[in-house]
Amino acid sequence: MDESIWESVRALRGWLDNANGTGDPELTCRILKLTEEAGEAAGAWIGALGQNPRKGVTHTRDDVAAELADAAFTALVAIESLGVDAHGALRGCAAKVRSRLP
Repeated sequence: MDESIWESVRALRGWLDNANGTGDPELTCRILKLTEEAGEAAGAWIGALGQNPRKGVTHTRDDVAAELADAAFTALVAIESLGVDAHGALRGCAAKVRSRLP
């Protein structure tokens, strides 16, 4: 991944730490924020499929991708907020997934 992504993750974590502190209640909110972002991705997909007959098609696949990217970025910030290197955690996850492939 591009180094600017990791710089942005660390910068956002620092900004949140300065604005909201670093205690467990704040960490809980950062982890729960991932659920909010995942819900927005789900809502965008429902909108892309036009599953709500009252609203029809309200989103595109690009909208869904943007919401999924928000969720991914939020997860990386939450990992960093745990005091864990998000880049290393993601690399480890990728290796684990890769090892399971035939």
